[in-house]
Amino acid sequence: MIRLYEPDRLYEEVAFVAYHFGWSHEAVLNMPHWERQRWCTEISEINDRMNETPSDRGHGHRGGGGRGRRRDDAGGGVVLRNPPESG
Repeated sequence: MIRLYEPDRLYEEVAFVAYHFGWSHEAVLNMPHWERQRWCTEISEINDRMNETPSDRGHGHRGGGGRGRRRDDAGGGVVLRNPPESG
């Protein structure tokens, strides 16, 4: 049986990875779901590190349970986090 993912979630993942890495829509869309989710997790981890305050760094704060374990409220996928707006 083929599992279909919600179209909104698919668009969100593709846009997130394509935006942060500059990869083409086609390249990201052609990835298996597990790989696209892994890249979303990695990007979010990078953004988390960029968002840490100096006190967070000194106390090993990771903001939510470790690599790859953050899920949305429905338990459906990784929570996508962007760096704060600069300016």
